[in-house]
Amino acid sequence: MKLGRWLAALGLAGGVVPAWAGPPFLTDDPVTTDRGHWEVYAFTAGEGRHSTIDADVGFDLNYGLVKDVQLTATLPLSFSHAPLESWKSGTGDVELGVKYRFFHDEARGLSASIFPRAILPTARYAPGERMRFLLPLWLGKDFAGGTSLFGGGGYMINPGVGNRDYWQGAIALTHELSEHALLGGELARQGSDTVGGATQTRAGVGAIIHIAGPASLLMSGGPSWADHRTGFHFYAAIGFNL
Repeated sequence: MKLGRWLAALGLAGGVVPAWAGPPFLTDDPVTTDRGHWEVYAFTAGEGRHSTIDADVGFDLNYGLVKDVQLTATLPLSFSHAPLESWKSGTGDVELGVKYRFFHDEARGLSASIFPRAILPTARYAPGERMRFLLPLWLGKDFAGGTSLFGGGGYMINPGVGNRDYWQGAIALTHELSEHALLGGELARQGSDTVGGATQTRAGVGAIIHIAGPASLLMSGGPSWADHRTGFHFYAAIGFNL
């Protein structure tokens, strides 16, 4: 599905809440998973308009290979529904990526990362699709008091009949409400991914709530706009920092 799960969240700094670098936000930040640690998300995510829905359930896996280098894999099952049609299900597109934080000034709260990804054409209901590549740059700034601003974007190489390459970008602002909770808002923009297609804008709010031990609840959602029509997007997950 076209939902940009490549866009993800702020890593929480300090406190009891573990340092996340992934969902629930569409917008990514430069934070990488700590060396030798795993971040695992059991998620559901989707978008739609009225009774048309495209959704995934699956796992996002992040591993801190070395300092400032994170390996990522997204393993989804996909579901879709359209008017006058029954639900369809099958394998989704597997995503593999490497995030490298090449700049980190802790004193000034500044970071920068690249996060190239390959989206493999493994979806059951996408015959003829080819491998896609996302080449993004993510920047972040942490402020005193638990507020962070982060964003960026990149270029999607999107081969295939009727497809076109496109740019996408996003920005998010988050704030730690307490040691156990974070709240944020974001805005994302994506160019047309098909010939004659429309650009898409998404807005949303998201939250991370620490449950117990290594587990947290992550959720986000909001409206989307394309071709003068309004839709919606959503994300929910249980995350574990191991």
